[in-house]
Amino acid sequence: MYTFILLLSLIFLFLGLLGVFLPIIPGPFFSFLAILLLQFFTSYSFNTDYLIILGLLAIIITFLDYWLQVYSVRYFGGGKSSTIGVILGIILGIFFIPPIGVIVGPFIGAYLGALLESDFDFLNSFKVAGGALIGFLCGTILKFCYSLFTIWSFISNFL
Repeated sequence: MYTFILLLSLIFLFLGLLGVFLPIIPGPFFSFLAILLLQFFTSYSFNTDYLIILGLLAIIITFLDYWLQVYSVRYFGGGKSSTIGVILGIILGIFFIPPIGVIVGPFIGAYLGALLESDFDFLNSFKVAGGALIGFLCGTILKFCYSLFTIWSFISNFL
């Protein structure tokens, strides 16, 4: 049983790391779940405050991951069509051109949405699409840092 829990925790940590690059996988959730498995089903233990903070961070980072793309599009001048384009681009990009579709999809979606909003102002539309890319990269960096931190937490329990 103990070996099974450790293996399951490693699988969840891997899914957490995979979720950094694939938005369809809730990476922070799986990373946190791996730590919870260690806490409740093995002899390894974490401080309760530590677990609460990790859980809150997982929730906040998951929210920020999606919100940053929408916010950055709006920050760079995009409107409703650009925002819808980003959301559609995320969904369609995952399924039609994985794994690069995660990056290209929102960019193209925001670009097309901005083109419609701005009466085909190509330069402004490119700026709005760049905002989608910046938001994606910021969310990815947050998820990557969280995933690395949970992996470090996992490993540090064995040292």
